[in-house]
Amino acid sequence: MHGISRKTPSREEQDATALKAAELRDLQSQFLHLHHNKIYTKEALETSAKLLEVNPEHYTGWNYRKLAVQYFLNHQSETEVDSEYIQSVLNEELKVVENALKKNFKSYGAWYHRKWVLSKGHSSTDKELRLLGKFQKLDSRNFHAWNYRRFITMLKKISDEDELQYTTDMIYNNFSNYSAWHNRSVLLSHLFEKRGKGHCHKESVLEEEFEFVRNALFTDPDDQSGWFYHLWLLDQTVKLEPFLLSSWPPHGSSLYLSVDDYLDGRNLLPSVHFQSKDRMFPLILYFSEAVEGVNSSTVTVECEYYANDNVIWRPLSSNKFGFAQAWLTYLNFPDEVHYLKDCPVKIVVAPFPGIVSSSGISCSKTSHIEFSLCVPSHDRGHAEGQTMPRISWKDEKFYPHATQSQDASLHNSLQRLKITEEGKSKTSDWSMKTIANEIAHCRELLSSTNCKIGKLTLARLLMAQNKLISYGIPNDGIEVHYEEILGLYHDLMKLDPTHICYYEDEYSLVQLKQVTSSMESILKYCHQYGDSTSPSMDSSFCLRLNDLSLSRIGSVEQLLWIQMLDLSHNKIRSIEGLEALQLLSCLNLSNNKFCSFAALDPLRMLKSLKVLDISYNEIGAHTVDTRRYLCSSPMTHTVENDWNFKEFTNAGVEMINHWDVFFIFRDVNLIQLDITGNAVVNDQLKLFLFKLMPSLKWLDGENPN
Repeated sequence: MHGISRKTPSREEQDATALKAAELRDLQSQFLHLHHNKIYTKEALETSAKLLEVNPEHYTGWNYRKLAVQYFLNHQSETEVDSEYIQSVLNEELKVVENALKKNFKSYGAWYHRKWVLSKGHSSTDKELRLLGKFQKLDSRNFHAWNYRRFITMLKKISDEDELQYTTDMIYNNFSNYSAWHNRSVLLSHLFEKRGKGHCHKESVLEEEFEFVRNALFTDPDDQSGWFYHLWLLDQTVKLEPFLLSSWPPHGSSLYLSVDDYLDGRNLLPSVHFQSKDRMFPLILYFSEAVEGVNSSTVTVECEYYANDNVIWRPLSSNKFGFAQAWLTYLNFPDEVHYLKDCPVKIVVAPFPGIVSSSGISCSKTSHIEFSLCVPSHDRGHAEGQTMPRISWKDEKFYPHATQSQDASLHNSLQRLKITEEGKSKTSDWSMKTIANEIAHCRELLSSTNCKIGKLTLARLLMAQNKLISYGIPNDGIEVHYEEILGLYHDLMKLDPTHICYYEDEYSLVQLKQVTSSMESILKYCHQYGDSTSPSMDSSFCLRLNDLSLSRIGSVEQLLWIQMLDLSHNKIRSIEGLEALQLLSCLNLSNNKFCSFAALDPLRMLKSLKVLDISYNEIGAHTVDTRRYLCSSPMTHTVENDWNFKEFTNAGVEMINHWDVFFIFRDVNLIQLDITGNAVVNDQLKLFLFKLMPSLKWLDGENPN
């Protein structure tokens, strides 16, 4: 570890270690006897002090001393308070901590106990700063000491400006001091929060900081400390307030809500048609950042036949923190509404202070989405008893170009996905100029050195620039650099194969951003499904992103209209992000890298999904699959408790082996599923799936009827 090779200990060293362990066990037995019997005598405290000096990571030992100190303080409160006695008790604790830190300077328990003692308010903070100075001379980068320093400066009310100068001095002494750079970011964050009180001007401070860290980067490009601080500065530079990025239905569209698969001979666009037998359709809002606070108060639905009070928004995210980029609600038109034609619907996203990003920035802009809605009557004639035949993903079923009229219609529908000028950010061009300047300096540095983290930083800078361009920041004609970014990540995969999975993920995100960057680019991947025997699929468009070596999903804000998606023959391990594609009815994930059903968790949110192909993955091929446990088990309280296993256990199904299958597929109404080619597949699993999903008509090409 850390370049130090291990060597086999000699016989004498082994004997010494065994003796030391025996002494430690004896000392620990004595201590635990005292602790269990709540003995707080002087001799008992000396025993615990000896134990902590030998093993500073003994958390029970520190907790015991807290109980002992509290016992003495409570005893004092019952009699006459002796401040000198209290001071002596707390000073003794500080000595014990100091001795423990000499043994292990990185002991969490010791530093935490010292904080606890200082919080009692009877100790000198000046002495603590002097002690910290000694410790930081021994190890200037120890993050425990820096964390404790922040605690002490808060007690002493030392200004952030003074501490910022201290970090400057420490960095000048050793610019490889990552902890000093980190402390600098913490201090500047505090100062930026006070910006409204006139403490500092963010833009000018960031310019100075970029110049400051640049000196370190050019001195030793291979040292990562400065690069990490540079990344934090970049994040501060591109930090914008959240705004509405896209939606479905898109602004300006005409939505045709069919109650069945019969389209009355119309050639409807994929982005403006939705089939729903219960006259209900999803409304999706996609923000530029993960936000919270989306509810009926911050987002209003104005429609003559629908009350805004009935709207319930929920985040489309797998996490439990309440923040999400995509938010969903359903608009349901009751039977009393017999027929609607060109009914106007208006969605208003209210400004400050309701919707807030995960970085704490509020949305201050009002956004509007307007579309018209057509709902056919219940009693109009249509073909009865139509069923969807089996969907084939073979290449011959897809045509790159539709008829001219359909191609033009798709082009117009994609045009509506573009962000309107009203919805774009209107921040100053300072961010764009600053990033352009950093790109120039980074290129200058890379012209003389083949630095891995320098290449990574340049790729991040170029992506940040592209992001600002897409958000409407003035750019003086700067072009996007997708090919250059892809080339940088390709080089990094060769230079740093240890982190190839990370680079592949980033490469995939750039690829998808490039694919969705323009209508012309998306059209290259749009195909028409040509199965003439399927009335419901006759005019369906499929986005074919197969065989692109993708390992991660991204840019879904431009794909909300997709109903048929082919992601086969890639290297995808997780489908996080696909939950935003609420119109998705056919999905091909075959020949990827999925190791478990738990990796398919977002499928639970795709209520329109009818066709799924997960064949020829790696599900069940690995003895230990850590992703399996990212899916909450039925034994925990983090999932719904309405699980009815009885009917499956009575049928002889081993639920202990299939609980993740039950969790993923119990609420999915699939008609067609392909799972062949996975190690987990057997006859028992197939029977379980048929019983779990009564709607299933095709499983691996077989119809049970």
